Amino acid sequence: MLRQASTTLVFDTRGRNLLDITRPVAAWIASNDIDSGLATLFLRHTSASLLIQENADPDVRGDLERFFARLVPDGDPLFRHRDEGADDMPAHVRTALTAVQLSIPVVDGRLALGTWQGLYLWEHRTRPHRRELVVHLSGE
Repeated sequence: MLRQASTTLVFDTRGRNLLDITRPVAAWIASNDIDSGLATLFLRHTSASLLIQENADPDVRGDLERFFARLVPDGDPLFRHRDEGADDMPAHVRTALTAVQLSIPVVDGRLALGTWQGLYLWEHRTRPHRRELVVHLSGE
């Protein structure tokens, strides 16, 4: 019989950074006693995103940040929207280029992530923010 559960997890970011959220999401999934199904993660923001990325070498996260800094620099004169500062519109562009929703299979009651994969909340603003992640789980 198909069952469903959902929750909202809250994360405080430290500013622009990739925050590893694998453990709290995995713990919530495991607490629901659903062996096989699908977890859907949805970030309720337009200036932060979700990412599945390597979790072993922190240089990967630094390289991603440096690449995006070159691709979408803060204060670019192209952007008119600066209501909250020079990082405002670049944060929205970064989010548009990544994702705010992920779907991950659940197998044997666990997220079916690969050996070197982790879940990350990527804060695109330079100041700390409180971010809400809605997690929905359906399965048997």
